[in-house]
Amino acid sequence: MSISVRSYTEMDLPAMISIWNQVVEDGVAFPQEECLDAESGAAFFAGQTYCGVAENESGEICGLYILHPNNVGRCGHICNASYAVRRDLRGLHIGEKLVADCLAQGRNCGFRILQFNAVVAANTHARHLYERLGFTQLGTIPKGFRMKDGHYEDICPYYKVLDE
Repeated sequence: MSISVRSYTEMDLPAMISIWNQVVEDGVAFPQEECLDAESGAAFFAGQTYCGVAENESGEICGLYILHPNNVGRCGHICNASYAVRRDLRGLHIGEKLVADCLAQGRNCGFRILQFNAVVAANTHARHLYERLGFTQLGTIPKGFRMKDGHYEDICPYYKVLDE
């Protein structure tokens, strides 16, 4: 499958909202508990520094990412990102293309570090991807993420310097 990553347009919003909501509904990776609707989704994605979408050769949106500051002021050079891949297309390395594009866009937007605050320890596919791409794990926060079923899992913060 040929995948390209580009900046999102308004035409992409229905697919983006659907994919984002799949991850929220899964309840095992994103901290959000409320799904987006057309209005809240448009505002959410417009409020990011950058949003990229993964598109296949047929023009279908397969995944997306959001990029935004992780903090303000003296820490405003650190960005944060979240990635979502359509449920039926996970495991096809679309996430890797999204992360690679995000790293480039982070640099383009003037950020110097990309930090992930809450990678669920049980999300081994994401963790292996981040480590393969040169991210460093900062430690483990015990029981930092409440799963959909109510039990708690450890989270692992990661970071990567973008100007290397």
